[in-house]
Amino acid sequence: MLSKFSAAAVAATLSLAATAAMAGAGDYAFEPVNPEMKKGDDVTLAIRLTNKQTGKPVPDAVIFKTRVDMAPDGMAEMESAVAPLPPKEPGVYTFRTDLPMAGRYQVTLSAKVQGEPETVTGKVIVKAIK
Repeated sequence: MLSKFSAAAVAATLSLAATAAMAGAGDYAFEPVNPEMKKGDDVTLAIRLTNKQTGKPVPDAVIFKTRVDMAPDGMAEMESAVAPLPPKEPGVYTFRTDLPMAGRYQVTLSAKVQGEPETVTGKVIVKAIK
């Protein structure tokens, strides 16, 4: 039979394990630094990756998949090439792309975050204006 202390220790351990099991890729969010920018060639997109629980930026993630298209305006086939740029600020990831026409663009990203076994994925909407 467990003593009251042992039972409390087991309950605390199970609670911590459950909390750790619930942490995951969903604890992170991508957001645009500038949700609106001028249309054109060689536009710089800046996307911030944050930890939802702490609200802090997540530095040193490895972004391994990006896509920019006009899916929000019903034109997913309007895709632009994306090239990573060197980071200038921790937790902010920058990319060069073309936004050839005014409208809404969807930026889809996949990343590996240190200490997180799951892939973090997200979609961000930015607006290109004339």
